[in-house]
Amino acid sequence: MLLAQTALETRMLLRNGEQLLLTVIIPTVLLVLFSSVDIVAADGPGKRVDFLAPGLLALAVMSTAFTGQAIATGFERRYGVLKRLGATPLPRWALLTAKTGCVLVTEALQVALLSGIALALGWSPQGNPAAVAGLLVLGTAAFSGLGLLMAGTLRAEATLAGANLVFILLLLAGGVVVPLSKFPAAVRPVLELLPISALSDGLRSVLQLGAGVPWSDLGVLAAWAVLGLAAAARFFRWE
Repeated sequence: MLLAQTALETRMLLRNGEQLLLTVIIPTVLLVLFSSVDIVAADGPGKRVDFLAPGLLALAVMSTAFTGQAIATGFERRYGVLKRLGATPLPRWALLTAKTGCVLVTEALQVALLSGIALALGWSPQGNPAAVAGLLVLGTAAFSGLGLLMAGTLRAEATLAGANLVFILLLLAGGVVVPLSKFPAAVRPVLELLPISALSDGLRSVLQLGAGVPWSDLGVLAAWAVLGLAAAARFFRWE
């Protein structure tokens, strides 16, 4: 049942044009555009793509685990899909696990696609793959918790508007395409505590600078993951 539900969730996501635009097309277009056109000044050594690729991998995680999952789950809750699934032999834990599996499958496809395009554009990744995997897993947990919290507490329309607004704000202010060093010093410490900033900065320190394990960024992501998942488990309403 778990594998069947995971496959169903994945097929539904990949058939949804709006979700596909959000999770695949937007990060890909941003990567190609900003790597090819002198719009964004890279921060650190290497080419623009060396700076952009880690940030857009972080954006891909956020778009799937937070924005896409929040919107889809919010409308499933509104239309009674979750209530009906709760009455089937499929346990609720299996439904949530299937949704998590769908997110992970989608992210694997995103990472493969974006990495392939970045490599074709001249990306030279460095660092420890285990550190990258740890950042991606903790980032997924953090954004999933926040997405489920939003979807389980707000109306579907509010979730749709809020999730897209947060996506745009974090794209601009989370160090994805604009270095945090470009922001005023007064707001920089606050921005560095955002989950997207921790994920993009951690990936960049490993993949661009070849640093070791970014413990501070992992700590920020772990804190967001614990708080988000705990709040989602406490306040999520199924109908």
